[in-house]
Amino acid sequence: METLLTDDDCNASASRRLAEGLAALAHPTRIEIVRHLAGQPACCCRDVVDRLDLAQSTVSQHLKVLVEAGLVRFSPDRQRSRYELDRAALKDLSSSLARLTEDCCAGC
Repeated sequence: METLLTDDDCNASASRRLAEGLAALAHPTRIEIVRHLAGQPACCCRDVVDRLDLAQSTVSQHLKVLVEAGLVRFSPDRQRSRYELDRAALKDLSSSLARLTEDCCAGC
C-alpha cells in the first residue's frame, strides 16, 4: 500500500526540519563551531577544542547536536574523527527561515 504525502505532511516535515536546525544553532558555542568549520574543509574535535578553549567532552556534545541536526557531517578517520560543515544543509536552513520570514511579513 502506497502512502501519499499531503501538503500538510510536507509543511509539517519542513517545519520540523527548520525547528531542529534552529534548535541546533540556538547556542553560542555551536554558532562558533559552525563559524570555525566554515573556514576550513574539515577538522577534528581537537582543533575545535583548541580554538574555543573548552573541554573536549563539551565540544563533542556540541558537535553531536550539530551532526544530529544534519548541519555537520561526521566521518571517522583513523585515530581522529573529522567534522565538516554541510554547507548545503545550512543553505537550506537559511532558505527555509527566509521563506518563513517572508510569509509572515508579507502583509506588512
